Amino acid sequence: MLWLVLCGLWMAIGYVLAGIVCCILIITIPFGIASFRMANYALWPFGRTVVRKPTAGAASTVGNVIWIIVAGIWLALGHLTTGLALCITVIGIPLGVASFKMIPISLVPLGAEIVSTNDPRAAY
Repeated sequence: MLWLVLCGLWMAIGYVLAGIVCCILIITIPFGIASFRMANYALWPFGRTVVRKPTAGAASTVGNVIWIIVAGIWLALGHLTTGLALCITVIGIPLGVASFKMIPISLVPLGAEIVSTNDPRAAY
């Protein structure tokens, strides 16, 4: 419950807003879809992890560079800020670590997949 109130809901709203903006522009719809996927992950990251797709190619790399400029840096700063704020108290440290765990996916979402920690791909 603390995660949703202190970080998860607010970061998910940020991802949804970024997704809506990306879906308005036709060419950035893949970014919008990735943003909605990350909004779901931001609501409850526990029990899930991010794995890189081995089939991701140059197009996802180019897309990630564009994403970093458009929205990634701002969402990563949001995770950094909330992570630091959560780490102020002892109870908030695990939540802060979860927020820090989401910084890489907020920067480079294309070519990544969110899977359960029970998934065999999570072992890599």
